[in-house]
Order: sequence, then structure tokens, then C-alpha cells
Amino acid sequence: MGASVIISILITFLVVILVLYLVQRLPIDARMQQIIQIVVIIIGIVSLLKYLAVF
Repeated sequence: MGASVIISILITFLVVILVLYLVQRLPIDARMQQIIQIVVIIIGIVSLLKYLAVF
């Protein structure tokens, strides 16, 4: 069970990094990029807390 949690956390972390990278590549306004990045980071933190059984 411990290994599956670590793998899930690692996959979530990698997906968040990938999405943040792709947002940087989008040809949109800098303010909108910042808002999207904040939303992605919040979703990533909530997902990680879910895997750590906080929620």
C-alpha cells in the first residue's frame, strides 16, 4: 500500500509540472497564465493531500 501511495504522489507531481510547462507555452495574456498556474497548483495540492489521507 505504501508503494502505491508514493507512485500516486509522484505521478500527480509530474502531471502538475507538465501542465504548468504547457501553460507557459500557451500564447495567452500573462495575467491569465498566472491565474491558470495558481489554479493548477491548488488542484495539485488538494490531490496530494487526498493521497496523504488528509481529506
